[in-house]
Formats: sequence, C-alpha cells, structure tokens
Amino acid sequence: MNQWGLLTPDPELDMVYPSDTSDANNEELALEHSVAHGNVHGNGTGTGSSPGTTTAPNGDNKVNQRHYEPAERFIITKNVVVIGLAFMIHFTAFHGTSNLQSSVNADKALGTTTLAVIYGSLILSNIFLPMTVIRWFGCRLTMALALFAYMPYIAAQFYPRFETLIPAALMVGFGGGPLWCSKCTYLSTVSEALTQVRGNKSRKDVNTVKFFGLFFIFYQMAQVWGNLISSSVLTLSAPAAQSPANASLELEVQRELERTRVAELCGARFCPGVGAEANPNLVPPAPEQIQLLNSIFLTCMAAAVVMMIFGVSSLKRYGVKRGDTGDGMSGLKLLTVTINLLRKRRQILMLPITMFIGLEEAFLAVDFTRSFVACGWGISRIGFAMICFGVANAVAAGIAGALVERIGRVTLAGLCAVVNLCLLTYMYNWEAREGDYMSYCTFAAVWGICDGVWLVVVNAFYGILFPNHLIAAYSNFRLWESTGSVIGYVISSQLCTSTKLVILIIFILVGCVGYGLIEYRVWQKQKNLEVMLSD
Repeated sequence: MNQWGLLTPDPELDMVYPSDTSDANNEELALEHSVAHGNVHGNGTGTGSSPGTTTAPNGDNKVNQRHYEPAERFIITKNVVVIGLAFMIHFTAFHGTSNLQSSVNADKALGTTTLAVIYGSLILSNIFLPMTVIRWFGCRLTMALALFAYMPYIAAQFYPRFETLIPAALMVGFGGGPLWCSKCTYLSTVSEALTQVRGNKSRKDVNTVKFFGLFFIFYQMAQVWGNLISSSVLTLSAPAAQSPANASLELEVQRELERTRVAELCGARFCPGVGAEANPNLVPPAPEQIQLLNSIFLTCMAAAVVMMIFGVSSLKRYGVKRGDTGDGMSGLKLLTVTINLLRKRRQILMLPITMFIGLEEAFLAVDFTRSFVACGWGISRIGFAMICFGVANAVAAGIAGALVERIGRVTLAGLCAVVNLCLLTYMYNWEAREGDYMSYCTFAAVWGICDGVWLVVVNAFYGILFPNHLIAAYSNFRLWESTGSVIGYVISSQLCTSTKLVILIIFILVGCVGYGLIEYRVWQKQKNLEVMLSD
C-alpha cells in the first residue's frame, strides 16, 4: 500500500530509479505481481487489496486496511460527484470559449496560437509542477487553485490580443498539469477506499474505471452546456437578416452559389486561408455577443472554484497527509521519473494512443468546428453540433465502466478503434453540403462516443499499469496527450484538413497496435500465473 492508500507491488519491483539497470526484469515482475492481485486486466479476479502491514517506499510501515463505516461509500461517491459537477461547470466555460477560437479569433491565427500555447505550457506544467503543488496544497486545494488559474483566459476574451491572450493561455497551461494529476490521484485513492469499504464485493480496477466513467459523464456534459450557451447567445442576439424585394429569385441563386462554394471549400477540402470573403458562413459574431458570452462563462468558473473548496472532502479522511501526497518529489525529480518511466516498454507502447487522444481533441476543437461546421453551416451553429458531441461523449463515458465489466477492456477498446477508423475514413471521402446539419451532428456524436471510451479506458489503464507512480503516470499521460494537442494546433494553420485526417488515421493504427501488444503481454502473464497457481 503506498502513501495514497493504494495497493502497490513491492517497491523493489516497480520503482523507477534513475540508476535502474534492470528495468525489463522489474517490469515483468511488476506485471506478474499486479495480475496476481487482479489489478491489471479488465477481467481479473482479485479484490485489489490485502490486509496486514507493508513497508512503504520511504521505509515507513503503513497499514494496508483502514476501517470505514458502510455509509462511507456514499460519502466517497458524493465527493466524486461534486468534483464532476465542478469540472462540468468550469469546462462549460472553457470548452464553450475554446470551440470558437479558430473561428472568432481567426485573424493572424490568434485563436489557434492561443490554444497551442495552452497545451505547450501544459507539457512543462505536467513535468515540473504536479508533484510540488500537490505536496504543498493536497489534491483538493490544488484542484481549486488550478481552476482559478483558468479565469484570466476568459477575462482576456473581452480584449482579444496577443498581449492579453498569450499570458492568460500560459496560466491555463501551468494550472492544467496540477489540475488533472490531482484529479486522477484523488479518484484513484477513493477507488481504493471504496474497495476496502465493500470488501470482496468489489475490485479496485473495476471501481477505478467506474469512477473515471462517472467523472467523465459530468466532464463531457460541459460540451453540452457550453455549446448550448454559446449557440443560444450567438443566434438569439444576432441581428435579423434583411430580405430583398425579389427575394425568391435571388435566394435561389444565392443558395446554389452557397452549395457550390461549400462543396469546393469545406469538409476535408478545407485549407488554411479560406475566410469570410470567400465564404460568408465564416463571418465572426459581433463584439457585443462575445462580451455577453464571456460574462456568463466567467461566472461559471467562479462558481466551480467555490464548489471545489467547500464541497469536496480532503484526502486526509482516507489516510493521506498533505506532505505525503506527491511522493515527496520535486519538479526535477518528477522529470527524472517521467523520463525513466519511458524506459518501460508498456509506457512506450502507450505513447501513440495517448498522443492520438490529444490529436483528435485538437482536430475536433479547431478543424472540425471550422472546416466542417462553421464553413458549411455557420459559426453560430458550431455549438449545436458540439452539443451532439457532448451528449454522446457523456453517455459513452458513463456506460464505459459497465461495458468493461461485462465484455472486458480489450473488446471495448477494439470496437472503439473500428468505429473511429470508419468515421475518419468516411469524413475523408465525404463531400460537404450547405446546411447539412444531420451529417455535422452525426459526425460530432460518433466522435463523442469514441472520445468518451478512449478517455475512460486509457485513463484507468494508466492507473492500473503504474500503481507505484500514480502522479508520475498521470503526468506522463497529460504530457503526451498535450504533445499530441500541440502538434494538432500547430499543423492546423499549415495543412489542409484532408492531410490532417490521414495523420489521425496513421496515429490510431499505430496506437492500437501498441495498446494491443500491452494487453497481449498482460494476458500472457495472467495465463502463466493461473497455470502456476494450479500446479
């Protein structure tokens, strides 16, 4: 049991020391030990915890089992729900703003540059900040402070310039690393606590997936509310269009021109440089509409900070002291651990699928919203399409945990990969049509299903693969996810959409091969262990 209250293999089996020269052997032993406790594979049979006392990595004796009242399960669930609600309200504002950046702040690529700075600084944040900040403040206060760091980004939208948006984007990036690492650590810790409360009735790996699934239900609903607010404000407050005297004839001619223009310029055929002069659908909203939208979003972020401070229990309740959280490592030590974690084959094999998640999220936020929806349907309708994404994403995240329990993690990931590949291939060959809202919403919904499953499965899998290094593992996840996002935002203003779709297809193919190899090795270890125990 480590200092977060989580079951871990013996320290000698999975610690990532800079001078470790037998990493391959350690990795094999760690996998065997984890499988023995039912902690790795989605179909394992262990409970994920064991009674007694063990020696922690720092040499102190820790009690493996803490005793909780049966009602503690409701308190644990309440904490997860409040965290989910706070993230939902907060990212209602962030996603609602970010989805419009490539269209509203299109001048000199200000919007996409801002997003690239956010995820570029998030890379540095994931390396240097999580351990130190979480150790200083604990998981709960770290989440609250990190949410507050996002607020200047919304405030800067009142005066969008490079000198205002870039510093605000840096604050978002530097707050993002501690935010997501503390959230993942909190959920993993309370998953172990719930396993102890319920005893043999539950497994830690299943509880982890379920809690991540519950969290992502709320988190992905932010797409629904954020885009509903943005589209409502932009459409309801828009000035009424004036109809010419000979409306019918001119309207028919205009529609024919729009159909031709959209088929030639939008969808996979969209390239950087196409603006409002070539396609009136890309005319940005009025400044008054943007200011009203920003005021609503800034209020949402303030409410999320208050919820996090007063609505979530400290991890002290589950035996985690503030000084213990974070493994006692500084940013430089975390950098060392992160680099050495890359020596593990299972971490290297997880990189492509992790980067794919970042790439596809960047494509959705910038290229799908601009190349498909804004170009073919109008900027004010971006939110309506993204609502379909948010609903589908939340539903997929919510049922992912139950599906893992029923059909297994490998089967779910395989189905998700097939659907994702079919979607990308179809979008590459699809011819855009003016006002074809059914296609735009369907694309967004299927994309949301795939993204929701990937987020739940991969997030939970990181916690299962690296139980001795939760913060380092989740920091690594955010690091490489952010790297994928930065690549996506950088190439957004350089390449045509068709080329970017091909890049996504390549990444998901390579990522699925790497993920499949890890699952195959885990299956081999489990099979060998079962044979050994049966002798």
